[in-house]
Amino acid sequence: MNAITPIEPGATLPETTGIVIITGRAPDYLTERLREKGYEVFYDQEISYESLSERIASVEGLIVTTRLKINKALLHKAVNLKWIGRLGSGMELIDVPFAESLGITCVSSPEGNRNAVAEHELGMLLNLMNRQSGSMNEIRQGKWIRTENTGIELHGKTVGIIGFGNTGSSLARILSSFNTPILAYDKYRSGFAGGLVQEASLEQLCRHAQVVSFHVPLTAETLHMANDDFFGALEQHPFFLNTSRGKVHDTAALIRALQEGKIAGAALDVLENERLDTYSAEERAQLNWLLSQENVVITPHIAGYSQESFVSMARVTLDKLGI
Repeated sequence: MNAITPIEPGATLPETTGIVIITGRAPDYLTERLREKGYEVFYDQEISYESLSERIASVEGLIVTTRLKINKALLHKAVNLKWIGRLGSGMELIDVPFAESLGITCVSSPEGNRNAVAEHELGMLLNLMNRQSGSMNEIRQGKWIRTENTGIELHGKTVGIIGFGNTGSSLARILSSFNTPILAYDKYRSGFAGGLVQEASLEQLCRHAQVVSFHVPLTAETLHMANDDFFGALEQHPFFLNTSRGKVHDTAALIRALQEGKIAGAALDVLENERLDTYSAEERAQLNWLLSQENVVITPHIAGYSQESFVSMARVTLDKLGI
């Protein structure tokens, strides 16, 4: 039985404190624990910004994912809001500085899904290196081709990790059994080298890495970080992976890098625009081209959403909030 109370269309929330609205898909565990602590919980994973804005004045806590912008206009109305919990890692849709200036606590839960992201990415990488999806498509066409589908072993390859936070470090940990030297670049962290992990500059990483993986938040600084200049600096024609945010890579530049052989293949769990029904003709053409390539793997932003991480993110979020 689902223990989550849905919000009926047009319903008015009670003018009391202790109300929490969950604005994205969430496990029953989350609601059960909140209710055990005395909160009145309302769940609407399709709630609109406008509807949330109408109800926000009476709300003490928000649980959010990647659907809605929690911006200044909304926060101005949130006169009783004490905390915002993000199921996942990215906080780019929340105006955290403004929220904190109002005394609102903001937390995320990358610890809850970092292992899921690392495992998913490893699966995509091994798929690419061993031509699994491409060769299966050939078999569907009645072709049994062995020599041209010879795989490349990950063992001993140099892996470049850009952003060495929760997910970047988890990927390094999961790669340890492959004996892969790790070149890790993180502009804002240092002192994490050890074992097979070596701190490196971005230039060093681009020069030596045979696999390049992005694990950075989306900021003004990282927007289109993987652009023509970046792909042009890659000397080893590496496999390129992005499980962070779609706008970290420039799709047109990525396509050019594939066409010109600057990268051996691409594994993407994120796209610049993940609302496929809003695509322009150019966006549709780009996606269709990528989907037609045997050396491209795309998944629908699911790397961080394993069955286990779904609950773990909720647990981490509430632990951080002291609930």
